[in-house]
Amino acid sequence: MREARRLIDDSGYPIRLEVDGGVKIDNIRLIAEAGADTFVAGSAIFNTPDYRATIAALRAELAQADP
Repeated sequence: MREARRLIDDSGYPIRLEVDGGVKIDNIRLIAEAGADTFVAGSAIFNTPDYRATIAALRAELAQADP
């Protein structure tokens, strides 16, 4: 992912790097730090009893990411 982000940045084009699958509260920060800027976290949200709390936790982890 880091290499993909480097290639995207070097291209000069406004390309988003999306991760679809496996995105969870415990790894979303690492994924962001590796260069992703778009995340699909379907089962990580929909398999929990409180969607709002899960989304808030995902956002909190992203806020701590060191780009």
